[in-house]
Amino acid sequence: MRLTHSRHTVGCELEEKERFWSELDEVMESIPTGERVVIRTDFNGHVGEGNRGDEEVMGKFGVKERNLEGQMVVDFAKRMDMAVVNTYF
Repeated sequence: MRLTHSRHTVGCELEEKERFWSELDEVMESIPTGERVVIRTDFNGHVGEGNRGDEEVMGKFGVKERNLEGQMVVDFAKRMDMAVVNTYF
């Protein structure tokens, strides 16, 4: 299953960002167990260089310093047992 997202949360109030991630969690929880999921989007999150402490969800090749949106991406990946794949190369 592929999910495509086109809504940016940068510049939004924290409450709106949290609501977005909560809604995405609900969508993910509605997908049958075992279904493969790919989310193609630009969350506008910078997950940062390196992966110390986050090795289970990301590689070492993120860019910039981690921002709030990037932390939310990493947290989501951990909750959903997913990976931030563009950080592996």
